[in-house]
Amino acid sequence: MSLPDRIDPRPPRRIYRWDLDKTYLQTDFESLRDLFRTAFQKAHEKVAVPGASALIRELAEQGDSRLCIVSGSPKQMRAVLEEKLKLDGVQWDEFVLKDNVSNLLRGRFRALRGQVGYKLPVILESRIHAPVEAEEVLFGDDAEADAFIYSLYADLIAGRVDERVLSQVLEAGGVYPDDVARVHEAWKKIPVADPVRRIFIHLDRLTPPAHFSAYGPRVVPIFNYFQAALVLLADGHLTAPQVLKIAVEMVQTAGHNIITLSNSFQDLLRRGLPLQQAAIALSQAMEGPNALLKAMRPVPDILAAFSKRLAALGTQPPPPRVQAVDYVSLISHALPRTHKGRSTKPTT
Repeated sequence: MSLPDRIDPRPPRRIYRWDLDKTYLQTDFESLRDLFRTAFQKAHEKVAVPGASALIRELAEQGDSRLCIVSGSPKQMRAVLEEKLKLDGVQWDEFVLKDNVSNLLRGRFRALRGQVGYKLPVILESRIHAPVEAEEVLFGDDAEADAFIYSLYADLIAGRVDERVLSQVLEAGGVYPDDVARVHEAWKKIPVADPVRRIFIHLDRLTPPAHFSAYGPRVVPIFNYFQAALVLLADGHLTAPQVLKIAVEMVQTAGHNIITLSNSFQDLLRRGLPLQQAAIALSQAMEGPNALLKAMRPVPDILAAFSKRLAALGTQPPPPRVQAVDYVSLISHALPRTHKGRSTKPTT
């Protein structure tokens, strides 16, 4: 008996990992009232961060990528969160939510808010099944420890962090023994590679970008997703017309304008991001036959403002090389006090 013909999907060339709260969704957890309001919101009442859904849709256009969502939201919110994503036209391949009911029943109270012991094993286990050559871009925010966790993840699979340092970090982070075992088990199954190209941190709390300098140039703090789109254009993940579509949507639906977008561009340049070629590509895209984008003002004015600012700023230096990250020292600053373990001192 012959087997039926089957067309397998192409293995992903790129993997995009996203957090949800404060990264994709505008979420307020500052008070108990805010927490309850968020928990009982319907899908249509939830609001995405401007440009986030447009960016995800454009990244998916190539057809050889995967979208993996790992959120600290409870599993009980899956239905409403999935409905919200569908309303926004977002399609995902993996969607993991936190099992806080199980944590409560097992008396794992540190795990209710702890992120290192939750996100790190999840994304390591996901990487086991990815092609070795698949590149990754990760998106998080400054409300939790995303920059720390994502950087540690990247350096673990690249072989830049050894087992001694990992054990010290997990101990300092108050990670429970079963999650420690999951981290080590998954890590050992992953072939050594260096796939993480960028880590974007959405500055929901307006943390100064310099706060993340210890993680090196791979971590790019952003005030909005137009900034992420510009960097991804320079990195080859998006085309200039795609970036323009994201900009137009942010202008038309989220209150952005010429000043805010051009200031966003200038902010990245002043931080040393090499975006000159991206600016040229955007200008060339506007000079082409795409009449639709030309008609959607104020895009031409935005690009004109970019050109003037670029000329004034001159040539920018290339970004610094990848630097070593001292995770044992950084964990005491990366985690809120309620997330820390019994000690933040390195074990001997």
